[in-house]
Amino acid sequence: MSTVTETDEILSRVHFDDKGLLPAIIQQHDSKDVLMLGYMDAEALRRTLTEGRVTFWSRSRQEYWRKGDTSGHVQYVKSAALDCDADTLLVEVDQIGAACHTGARRCFDVDPLNPEVLERS
Repeated sequence: MSTVTETDEILSRVHFDDKGLLPAIIQQHDSKDVLMLGYMDAEALRRTLTEGRVTFWSRSRQEYWRKGDTSGHVQYVKSAALDCDADTLLVEVDQIGAACHTGARRCFDVDPLNPEVLERS
């Protein structure tokens, strides 16, 4: 877990959007499955880096929510990294139970699309 000094330094590098939010991609650490996308403000990111559990900012409810507090479907942080522009976060987790509020393991299992797939030439 990050110390206060390390966390402050990380937060100073992050490029939050005009609403003060950072998109956070949540990935299962061992299978590399992309589980979900959530948003964090500076406080949610600080909590995620220092508490070992993923915390998000709910855009609809305008409040913090720590994944699993009501559902039991907890996300334990294994690693975290900013992308090259420091405007997107990747958090690798150990997901307990479903990641999606619908009960699906991954949020991206809920509405699969059928895109045209081209073969590489």
